[in-house]
Amino acid sequence: MWFLFSVLTLLFWSGSDIFSKVGCTDKRDKYSPLKMVTAVGVVMGLHALFMIFVRGVVVDSKTILTYLPVSFLYIGSMALGYLGLRYIELSVSSPICNSSGAVVAILTFLTVGIGEDLPPVALVAVACVCVGVIGLGFVESREDDALRAARQEKGNYKYSKSWIALLLPVVYCILDALGTFADSRVLEVLDEDAANCAYELTFLVVGVLAFIYTKFIKKQNFLPKEEGPKYIGAVCETIGQFFYIYALADAKHVAFSAPIMSSYCMLSAVWGHLFLKERLSKKHYVCIAVVFVGIVILGILDI
Repeated sequence: MWFLFSVLTLLFWSGSDIFSKVGCTDKRDKYSPLKMVTAVGVVMGLHALFMIFVRGVVVDSKTILTYLPVSFLYIGSMALGYLGLRYIELSVSSPICNSSGAVVAILTFLTVGIGEDLPPVALVAVACVCVGVIGLGFVESREDDALRAARQEKGNYKYSKSWIALLLPVVYCILDALGTFADSRVLEVLDEDAANCAYELTFLVVGVLAFIYTKFIKKQNFLPKEEGPKYIGAVCETIGQFFYIYALADAKHVAFSAPIMSSYCMLSAVWGHLFLKERLSKKHYVCIAVVFVGIVILGILDI
């Protein structure tokens, strides 16, 4: 089931990407990333309460504290990711952020090793996913300025290259990779549902703090029309997180599931092309094709 959970995570997280992008790029509202954190915290908190009071998931203080380092790594990376969306295109930001899957695979092979029963084609599949994700980020970051300007002329948003635009996704990548790697270890001793609820409750607390700071300290307004995309993105993020936790719980396949889930940035680039008018080159499509070849191979091996 790890493959199905990984693909569902990919689909919903790509939806979260596009709606979060729309919700965080209003140049008139510099606090939109914090408002996005609030939206995700509220939706995740509601889901956690549903799981606890309706589905009977037991979450105690020990579970929350045990999972707290992982929660902070994820929440910190996401907050930086939302901030980065203000400075860079989705088709650039998402691949760089999600190169973390490649980092996780490498960390897993280095610490756990490669099993003797692992077919060589599985390593080829992982390599395809990792190379495709990293390749897309490389192609985007090295794009000629004139070509970038021509593409943005038709797009919904305009950006200029800056160090912060690339630094924020890189920091996201590092934090997310550490979180994913730690997650696979923590889930060996924690129940998946309890761990996920612990994460969501922690995000709820952070979201409430972000709301208090934005609303009462900075005196910002929360307008329904502007907040709508943020909450749609938050719902997609929460559903994706639900499937992600189960995919990652299969420790034997974490080196495969992590690259698959991180490749949702490929779909994000497609959504950016369709809805944000971001144009992709042949090199971009080659990278996307390489990633999906790897996903298909992993799926066949799972069957």
